[in-house]
Amino acid sequence: MTLRIGTRASALAMAQTGQIADRLTRGSGEPVEIVKITTAGDRSTASLASLGGTGVFAAALREALLAGECDIVVHSLKDLPTSPLPGLVVAATPKRADARDALCARDGFTLETLPVGARVGTGSPRRRAQLLSRRPDLETLDIRGNVDTRLGRVSTGDLDAVVLAAAGLDRLGRLDAATQLLELSEWPTAPGQGSLALEVRAGEEHLVAALDHPATRLIVETERGVLARLEAGCAAPVGVTAMLDGGLLFASARVYSLDGSSLLTSSHALYPADTPAPADELARRIADELLAAGAAELAPLGG
Repeated sequence: MTLRIGTRASALAMAQTGQIADRLTRGSGEPVEIVKITTAGDRSTASLASLGGTGVFAAALREALLAGECDIVVHSLKDLPTSPLPGLVVAATPKRADARDALCARDGFTLETLPVGARVGTGSPRRRAQLLSRRPDLETLDIRGNVDTRLGRVSTGDLDAVVLAAAGLDRLGRLDAATQLLELSEWPTAPGQGSLALEVRAGEEHLVAALDHPATRLIVETERGVLARLEAGCAAPVGVTAMLDGGLLFASARVYSLDGSSLLTSSHALYPADTPAPADELARRIADELLAAGAAELAPLGG
């Protein structure tokens, strides 16, 4: 039996799907075919926020899976809506890569040393708010394009820097372009960033079950649970980071105003063995605290 894996055709999507294909082939000995699928996000040059953000890259992949055009789809988990789609199941979340953001700047600059008024590109409202929160003097520009296109705008001098996911740079062998890795304690990233989601039709979970990493699943379900309870999508400047340390599940979330001038933070921890649904419980505590503190008035939530 040939397993058909659906993916976007971008260099990054193909790189991460190729890694999954290799693991499936080694584990089962079965041949694998990669099926390239074009999504609405690939066809449009509009900003991700204006396109609706979350789901713009996932919808076409899921439609192909439901239509039987492929057997598995590989998503960047941060691009996958938090609401499940009837008939489909995220059957595996492989071990997470680096969840941090990376600043890729000319001349080795860091966020602290970038010149006043430096032009920094990002397509993410969260990253824009974080940049302005730390450096309100920066000029942030909305950009689209693949990793090489974005890095190219720095090398040509069109931009002074861009902010990209460290995991994506690493998967493409471009981590050397990073001049600073932004630590999660001060710069929480998108829920699920650095993680992949392997989605299959309900009842076919066995196809990828061997690739699931339980600790990663618990962590990313916590992060995505906060996002779901805040009813926040890609257009909302929300960063969440969770981790397991010494048996303790810890999570922290931060909601920013769009201009970065204000922010709210909530952090909680629990022992997973103490509750039947630890990810849900921790996400509820954090989201409830943020909403009670006025997060819905601070940022565009509810969509």
